[in-house]
Amino acid sequence: MNADTPAGAARTAPRKELSLFDSTCIIVGIIIGAGIYETAPTVARCMSGGAAALGIWLVGGLLALTGALCYAELATAYPRTGGDYVYLTRAYGGWAGYLFGWSQLIIIRPGDIALLTFVFGRYAQTLYAPFDNCRPLYAAAVIILLTATNILGVKQAKWTQNVLTVLKVLGLLAIVGAGMLAPGRPAASAEPGAVSMGGLELALILVLWTFGGWNEMAYVAAEVKRPQRNILRALVIGTTAVTVIYVLANSSFLHALGYERMAASEAVAVDALAAVLPETAGRAISVLICISALGVVNGLIFTGARISYAMGTDHATFKGLGRWHPRFRTPVRALVVQGCLSLVIVLIGGSFVDIISYSAPAVWLFFLATAISLFVLRRKEAHTPRPYKVVGYPVTPIIFCASCAFMLRNSVSYALDNKPFGPIGLVVLGSVLLAGALLHRLADVRTDTPRP
Repeated sequence: MNADTPAGAARTAPRKELSLFDSTCIIVGIIIGAGIYETAPTVARCMSGGAAALGIWLVGGLLALTGALCYAELATAYPRTGGDYVYLTRAYGGWAGYLFGWSQLIIIRPGDIALLTFVFGRYAQTLYAPFDNCRPLYAAAVIILLTATNILGVKQAKWTQNVLTVLKVLGLLAIVGAGMLAPGRPAASAEPGAVSMGGLELALILVLWTFGGWNEMAYVAAEVKRPQRNILRALVIGTTAVTVIYVLANSSFLHALGYERMAASEAVAVDALAAVLPETAGRAISVLICISALGVVNGLIFTGARISYAMGTDHATFKGLGRWHPRFRTPVRALVVQGCLSLVIVLIGGSFVDIISYSAPAVWLFFLATAISLFVLRRKEAHTPRPYKVVGYPVTPIIFCASCAFMLRNSVSYALDNKPFGPIGLVVLGSVLLAGALLHRLADVRTDTPRP
């Protein structure tokens, strides 16, 4: 819905309820998941030295910031629900936004939610397991609980996100503090090895993957208070804050363990914390990862339903999803459908979860298309007011485009190299996109003209 929605429809349209703090918590809460605990040792091994390992995390943060600045221009020019859906529709036509929304609804968003709930379940059952293999039960319970929370209202959803984000940041900073208090490991006497091109490439892939999620706030731009100022601030503050936290975390790991032990660790946060609290490190990290996973899932549920809602307001095929509930003032139908699809994936579990984990090529394909849309829309809709224009244009968006193309190429190569699930995942992904294209052509009867 645009800004001049009639007063009589105010209860059935998104309202501006998200402050700068709320918006920043969405970004930080979605970015910081379990990735930093899983990827840090591998990144260190790839870089062959502590200083280089810290440097690549800083580079990843700067690349994420180039994307955040590009999205800041798009989101402040088009502060509407749907984010990429809106930009792709306006730049290329209704078919592009439709394919984005379709893929997010059918496989990408439910798959991401299911995968993160399985991460929660894996660590939750180390804390309490009433029976064998209770991961699916934990995963399903999280989806139901957080979907219900988001249905009940934006206030409930945003405060859940805020609390989880604050807890996970405080927990990660506590690990940083513990690592820094641990007896420092002496530096190795040998010179660090050279960084190979393959190692650098893998490290950058993992770092950019761990930074994923900074763009999620664009989907809720219509609900941000003072969007012309707060969207830019939230994107920059959130991305910068995560970069600082990631660099500090890796610094503490290096201080507590030394480069060689960090690179060889299979549970780097546990090992770093064990240097100070050996008896409680394992359980403490499990609790923190559970909180981190919950924060990501809640954020994904909150923002993902807005994509389906936006698509439903434009396309007859999904008209039922494009409704804002007059009582709860949330996209209830979009939330319910998204939650049900996530539950189906959780209940199927097993190999299908492995298959949909290879949906990254579609994510980076749409990322690249959105990055290019910045150039397209500057030319196509030059009359549109732009409260913020990306600094360093055109170099900044070109860098962002290059990083998206790099990740697209490597996500496809990674899927092809990991048999059997990777190639099957690409086939499933291609089939979903093809089905969406056919459905749009045959069943959608509305105009492809974007809303003003």
